Amino acid sequence: MKKCCVSYVKASVAGYRNFVIPSEARDLLFKRHLFSDAGDPLSIMEKNNNQKGGTVCFVGAGPGDIELITVKGMRLLQQADVIVYAGSLINPVLLELNPAAELVDSAPLCLEDLIKLMVDRCRRGKQVVRLHSGDPSLYGAINEQIDALRDEGIAARVVPGVSSLGAAAAALQRELTAPGVSQTVIITRAAGRTPVPAGEDLAALAGHGATMAIFLSAGLAGKVQNQLLERYGGETPVAVVQRASWPDERVIRTRLSELAAVMERENVKRTALILVGGALVPGGQKSLLYARNFCHGYRAAEPEEGK
Repeated sequence: MKKCCVSYVKASVAGYRNFVIPSEARDLLFKRHLFSDAGDPLSIMEKNNNQKGGTVCFVGAGPGDIELITVKGMRLLQQADVIVYAGSLINPVLLELNPAAELVDSAPLCLEDLIKLMVDRCRRGKQVVRLHSGDPSLYGAINEQIDALRDEGIAARVVPGVSSLGAAAAALQRELTAPGVSQTVIITRAAGRTPVPAGEDLAALAGHGATMAIFLSAGLAGKVQNQLLERYGGETPVAVVQRASWPDERVIRTRLSELAAVMERENVKRTALILVGGALVPGGQKSLLYARNFCHGYRAAEPEEGK
């Protein structure tokens, strides 16, 4: 394995500004009869906003590339009166898609101020979208927001988004659950100012030998390396994907024993995901899914040659 390989992906931000869903597809997707009131956050939002409380829709914006927001997320974003977004983690081009909306950067707000603002706008009958980066369910701090809103009589709905984990795997063009190598992906973070529960330190988790996706830990590369080396070998493949799917995305491949030095040299301190494990490089076994002698509900097994 090469000691270190860095690749850059360049894309035109201007190209994002021309993002449009073709009219035929838009008409098909947005016809109201395709969305049931029970499952469509916008329908629920409209109903509840006519009542005393209201609804806040938590929408996953995706990892950076604006074309990775879901169709439902895009629709809610474009029809919102108020968009409360997660600071620099959100691609600003997304915010330009609804120029009439009130935009609020949540980065300088504490939880109490954030809740007060969203409650106020809901009670004024506004449609509020809380725009999170990636997928809100991963390190999105949504529990305390949803609980506080419900205490105020405000409903919440969550629209999932594409996580930076998926975007990073796409950049690597690797399956993280490679047969014969790892069928498990551990999503975690290094303990820093935010502690991790007992038994979830990196060394303990590394004992499984599974693929690991380490979030929010780029500034703790030395600690990550030392703890992982307690269980993984120094030659274990590592990939660092910084700003996955953004125009300035960077992919850095190295081995575990050199992780901290490489990240220091490349000045990677934040907005990077660290992936660890043998699934990051070619190897392993072919999946049984497409094997001729493997049957499933949609295909009968073909007899082996000579039998």
